[in-house]
Parts: sequence; structure tokens; C-alpha cells
Amino acid sequence: MSVHGPAIKKGDTVKVIAGKDKGAEGKVIAVLREEQRVIVEGVNRVKKHTKQVNQGGNAGTTGGIITTEAPIHVSNVMLVDGKGTTRVGYKRVEATKRRPDGSTYQVERSVRVSRKTGEEI
Repeated sequence: MSVHGPAIKKGDTVKVIAGKDKGAEGKVIAVLREEQRVIVEGVNRVKKHTKQVNQGGNAGTTGGIITTEAPIHVSNVMLVDGKGTTRVGYKRVEATKRRPDGSTYQVERSVRVSRKTGEEI
């Protein structure tokens, strides 16, 4: 992740550039900032064997094998922008904000930009 914030956010479409699922594309389901990992839809699927539990709310859980996505490191994915992939940069842009009393004022906000095209993401 970067100093400004996460380069990859929930809902972004990313392409896996390393590992067993190299070349796969999917949508980011969750971002785990502390671990620097992301969970991508349909990528790094693992099978988890669960035991049947009889106690608990609503008659417990049923046992079986559950297939779910496991997190992958953020360095192994790249943001998809248009036709190909791109690195993510940041740029400060002027924005106008409105106060509750109706007056306006200028602020600067940081936006993500594509390193390849320079366009705002």
C-alpha cells in the first residue's frame, strides 16, 4: 500500500500478475490494509472442511467442504484500466465545497490517476 492510502480499493477490477492464478481477472471483495492483502473474486480459491455442529443458533451449522477465496498479497495484483493494466499514481486537484450557510470555499483533494494514461480513476 502507499503512504496516501490504498492504491487498490474494494470494487476495483484487478489482474493477478504472479502466483498460481496469474492472468486471472476479478473484482476486489475486501482490502486487508494491516496485512497488505486483498481478496479477489474467483482468485486463490481454497477448500475448507467444516465439522457439523449441533448446538448454536438455528440448529447449528451443517458440515461439509466450503470453497472460499483466500487473501493474496497486494503486490501480486495490478489495477485494470480500460484495455490493459496500469500502476496507480496520485494527484492533487482543486475542488469547491459548500458550507451549510451556502458560502463556498476551495479545497485540494487527492485523487487516484492512471500512470499509463494520466486519467483519473
